[in-house]
Amino acid sequence: MRTIHNPRELQELALSVRGSGTSIGLVPTMGALHEGHLSLIRRARQSDEFVIVSIFVNPTQFGPNEDLDRYPRTLERDLDACRECGVDVVFVPSAADLYPEGFQTYVEVGPLASRLCGASRPGHFRGVATICLKLFNLCQPNRAYFGLKDYQQYRVVERMARDFDLPLEIVPMPIVREPDGLAMSSRNSYLSPEERAAATVLFRSLEDAARACEAGERDPQTLAARVRRSIEADPLARVDYVEAVDPLTLEPAASLPALIAVAVFVGNTRLIDNRLLEAPDSS
Repeated sequence: MRTIHNPRELQELALSVRGSGTSIGLVPTMGALHEGHLSLIRRARQSDEFVIVSIFVNPTQFGPNEDLDRYPRTLERDLDACRECGVDVVFVPSAADLYPEGFQTYVEVGPLASRLCGASRPGHFRGVATICLKLFNLCQPNRAYFGLKDYQQYRVVERMARDFDLPLEIVPMPIVREPDGLAMSSRNSYLSPEERAAATVLFRSLEDAARACEAGERDPQTLAARVRRSIEADPLARVDYVEAVDPLTLEPAASLPALIAVAVFVGNTRLIDNRLLEAPDSS
């Protein structure tokens, strides 16, 4: 496994690999790798001949009062995990490498990025789309892999790739959960033991909505209200948003299928999760 810090060195290698007809799979990450990330890497290893993992805590997707400075950084452990998964190249740039002095061009994101986390975190998806476009140009992937816990991110990046005619496939991957249902996240490490126990309310409330849907409730907004009530009943949880949205447009859903998307502060830690609800097959 090779670790590369210089963007131009990576791009030259990727162009050579892609030019030889070898397929490249990219897994973009901010490090602090967990089983969710590793599931993406393993899928890339199965589907592509050459696998690149990027590890970069991207400053342009953090707001002024967010956790950029304390975001977990575990590079040596991450490199060991990549080595065990058979990664070919790990790209570890600095902020100065990717945003050199004078940098001023960003990707303007549209309506997909205006709701949900886009409303709560202004500028977030502008930073996400910009860094992803840079990584796609540097790594030249045939496929890039994204976990569906960050469902809106997946949709925004997929839309950008389509709108800019990028020659790659954006591959969505299922949410990976802890045994008690909590979606795996690098930010879970912020939680105290009491907060960690309370954080399962996200999964439990979404599962309750799924059961209500299976029992006959078909109104997405009623299902979302049910999720909100369940979360608000936990004293350690504070709702940022609970919304039922169309899975493609992320606009408010009037019918199923609908994505129930939630963002919740547990203590001071902001966690997100989602569940796609569909009407049961009556056949």
